[in-house]
Amino acid sequence: MTAPLLQTVILNYRTPDMTMRSVAAALREMQGIAGEITVVDNASGDGSFEAMQTHAQAQGWTQGSRVRVLQSGHNGGFGAGNNFGIRAGLSTGQRPDFIYVLNSDAFPDPGSIRALMAHLQLHPETGFAGSYIHGEDGAPHLTTFRFPSILSEFEGAIRFGPVSRLLKNRAVPRPTPDHTTRVDWLAGASMMMRREVLDQIGLFDEVFFLYFEETDLCLRAHRAGFQTVFVRDSEVTHIGSVSTGMKEWKRVPGYWFDSRLHYFTKNHGAGYAAGATMAHVTGGILNHLRQLIQRRPRTDPPRFLRTLLAHNLSALRHIRRARPTPLPDPASSRDRS
Repeated sequence: MTAPLLQTVILNYRTPDMTMRSVAAALREMQGIAGEITVVDNASGDGSFEAMQTHAQAQGWTQGSRVRVLQSGHNGGFGAGNNFGIRAGLSTGQRPDFIYVLNSDAFPDPGSIRALMAHLQLHPETGFAGSYIHGEDGAPHLTTFRFPSILSEFEGAIRFGPVSRLLKNRAVPRPTPDHTTRVDWLAGASMMMRREVLDQIGLFDEVFFLYFEETDLCLRAHRAGFQTVFVRDSEVTHIGSVSTGMKEWKRVPGYWFDSRLHYFTKNHGAGYAAGATMAHVTGGILNHLRQLIQRRPRTDPPRFLRTLLAHNLSALRHIRRARPTPLPDPASSRDRS
């Protein structure tokens, strides 16, 4: 039997030094594994592409095409950038058996990549395998989740102990498991995917600019009969939110609302999406009332509920008004031929 081929894809946006640190860690963990690393600069426009090319050449990484640095030419977001790298494939023209998506601010610990590959090789029912993610201080990062639903939207917004206990099996975040186990979806900081599954369900949906793209991909795999598994023995150090600046958000950006609405509408329909939004708004209002009564400060970002409701009403109104383009009459088409 031939050794499986691995393509690691690392997406860069204006963090060239950190991306090269991630490449170095991945290269170390890919010793003895057939394959290569594809670094995609997502149209940073700040000299990142040239700097990474120079660094990779100086380190000797480009010899034998072990590392390729590519320019996407367009910042279409997380999914589009990773798709660009996946479509580029291996420089040899060979077909990889596994695709490993690694964040530019994530650094595989010893044995992490082999643990993911081993799980996928031993468990053909597994489509995607993800790592245990921890910070530089060793604290675990929350990366294991359930699929969002109307009930999870209400639970996440009301944040009230009795309700959360009642809906504990509906809440999107799952406590970090202490063992390898199946989950609904994983954050994409360190996730290995079986190529044949991607061939069947497609790559990342590029309508998502950022957020919900991993959720959607894992849901498609689930519906096709493949599992997503959290592999506890694969550990990866992660800084988090470096490219997105999420930790410094004062207001939630518009693309988060776009992605959330697209996820619900695409996978469950416009009516369900409206129900999920109303569940979140209702839970949020009840939470605010409780905070007022208890004289506690509000914890939501400014104008979050108002923006969520306005954004969704506007988008859903547009969906209702949109009329499908009528299909041509087959008979008239034949008449014109």
